[in-house]
Amino acid sequence: MQKIVEMCDLKRQTAKIRSEIDASINESIESTAFIKGAKVAEFEKNAAAYIGTKHCISVGNGTDALYIALMMLNLAPGSEVITPSFTFVATAEAILRAGLKPVFVDVSDSSFNIEADAFEAAITPDTKAAIIVHLFGQSAEMDSIMKVAKRHSVDIIEDFCQSFGAAYDVDGKMKKAGSIGKIGCTSFFPSKNLGCFGDGGAIFTDDDTIADNARAFANHGMRVKYTYDSVGVNSRLDAMQAGILNVKMKYVDSYLEARRKAASTYRKMLSEVDGIIVPSEKEGCLHTYNQFTIRVKDGKRDELKAFLEENGIPSMIYYPYPIHQQKAYLESPHRIAGNLCNTEKLCKEVLSLPMHTELEEGIIETITSKIKRFFE
Repeated sequence: MQKIVEMCDLKRQTAKIRSEIDASINESIESTAFIKGAKVAEFEKNAAAYIGTKHCISVGNGTDALYIALMMLNLAPGSEVITPSFTFVATAEAILRAGLKPVFVDVSDSSFNIEADAFEAAITPDTKAAIIVHLFGQSAEMDSIMKVAKRHSVDIIEDFCQSFGAAYDVDGKMKKAGSIGKIGCTSFFPSKNLGCFGDGGAIFTDDDTIADNARAFANHGMRVKYTYDSVGVNSRLDAMQAGILNVKMKYVDSYLEARRKAASTYRKMLSEVDGIIVPSEKEGCLHTYNQFTIRVKDGKRDELKAFLEENGIPSMIYYPYPIHQQKAYLESPHRIAGNLCNTEKLCKEVLSLPMHTELEEGIIETITSKIKRFFE
């Protein structure tokens, strides 16, 4: 059956700002400044101001952002870095790529994020850092997590690749995800809350030394042309993508509000369906709904997914397998902290429904009516 809705409708979103996007692209073409330059500097300034940090260093993608952030901590090889197993693989990938040891911890079955108690229980004398993932658009409980981190001298990197614009109440003040830990990392993959037209990412920090070193490291270890202070990598956001992001930055708050409105409609229409659990919002958190992820009870997730597909409705499973059970990670240095029962249960239950800025109430009604029909 023909699809009646897109999982993520970037075409309609782009159509509304197409003239501005085209103008920005044309400016880049006319200037021939395709790498670095004024558009990149402008975007970094805009993004840092939005997130609330002194510095933004743009890079080639979100995975590079995580890897470079870890390298900036100057940790001894094999040091432990705590992270969830229920997330996209890039988080663990970056830890191993940096010569460090991932320590997998369980997540909450309601927020899908690491909680402070599980984080603290996983800490050993070898634990030097943690990558706290803000999954599906919602921040982890950063007030409690930062207190634990300070108590144990653990550096916090925030992975807010799925949660650009999310915020959490820390000591009575709402702070944006990415501005709370020592370093924040995000992705501008097209489907993200703020997405470009290709790959892109960024690092955020208030630390001047980290910012200076990260900027050099991402440019082959170079501060002065053809002078190399360290061995680095080549990871850059190109000027055309930066220009596109500058345009979309003007609309990002309205995009987030559209996602929150769609989520509220989903929640209202699905509230009485016994076969599912709708996502919750933690108190003191601004959820941005990069995904609207339900949990399907009684082992019926795959049946529901197939039923929706038959009725022209796409859905996605984020994520079908925990990282700690993947072949590549079973064979790599790692530690599993405690029982990851929530993680393993969620991988069998989660189903993400269509979610984007152009999702209209009538389409949500169609989607939810099919879900109700399945359970009837």
